Amino acid sequence: MFMHNKRLQYTVRVAEPNPVLASLMLEQFGGADGELAAAMRYFTQGLGETDAGRKDLLLDIATEELSHLEVIGSIVAMLNKGAKAQLAEASMTEAELYLSMTAGGNSHTQSLLYGGGPSLTNSSGVPWTAAYIDSRGDPTCDLRSNIAAESRAKIVYERLINITDDPGIKEALGFLMTREVAHQKSFEKALYAIENNFPTGKLPGIEKYANIYVNTSQGDGDENGPWNSGEQWERIDDLEKTMPIDGGDGTATVGLSKSDAAVAEKLAKRTASDPTSDPETGVDLGAGPGAGLITGEDLGGAKDVNDAAKMADAL
Repeated sequence: MFMHNKRLQYTVRVAEPNPVLASLMLEQFGGADGELAAAMRYFTQGLGETDAGRKDLLLDIATEELSHLEVIGSIVAMLNKGAKAQLAEASMTEAELYLSMTAGGNSHTQSLLYGGGPSLTNSSGVPWTAAYIDSRGDPTCDLRSNIAAESRAKIVYERLINITDDPGIKEALGFLMTREVAHQKSFEKALYAIENNFPTGKLPGIEKYANIYVNTSQGDGDENGPWNSGEQWERIDDLEKTMPIDGGDGTATVGLSKSDAAVAEKLAKRTASDPTSDPETGVDLGAGPGAGLITGEDLGGAKDVNDAAKMADAL
């Protein structure tokens, strides 16, 4: 059961309306790293969680994220309040009203379609989607994802703080940003409270592959560090050793029944390419300047004397 307290978790004080800033703030309302996405991620994880401690943690933070959705939504509503009234009452001239609505962002959509209220979209007007929720039902996997989500949200709040000089908005965003830090700390504690938290899942990795680092990007810029060198790693710089790394022949095979093999052979014969052919194609027939060499041309770029003359005329 939910009960709504009409007081916000943090007081919203907006100095003056600003529809463009409102549209940017929507990133944390209906965006991929916004408060609704966080609330839905943690609620769904909490409902499926069997560990009492993690279940309590997830439902606590999920509920708080809804309160943060209310705070950021209230900021958006206050920033749009002047434009909403002007549009509803048509008290400005058409030109002034048009300019106020189309100053930037998707402020015109916010005003026309949503009447200045916060919409469940990101700052570009893309509707919120459940595809933002990346839970997998494994606590060590999901907690790591949650830690990353809180980190991303903090960075977005930092950027929003940097684009406004409204002290009241800065304070509210600073509070929301700091709660992301606190939630990350809680999720970190919950993750490391699981004794065997790496690798994720139940099955162990294959030992002979678990300590290999393959240096597949080589050339200027190669660097050594604890992520690819040292006693923990068996580093492979000779890429031939990784093709194939399992010691097989590196081909793909499948066991087919006699009937499937016969049909597959017929298909292969019917669709086989003739490597000796050089057919004239539609590209050749419609080729113009800049088409490159076409069928029948030599490196000089002309099939015969007439074509050479045509090329000379074109130049």
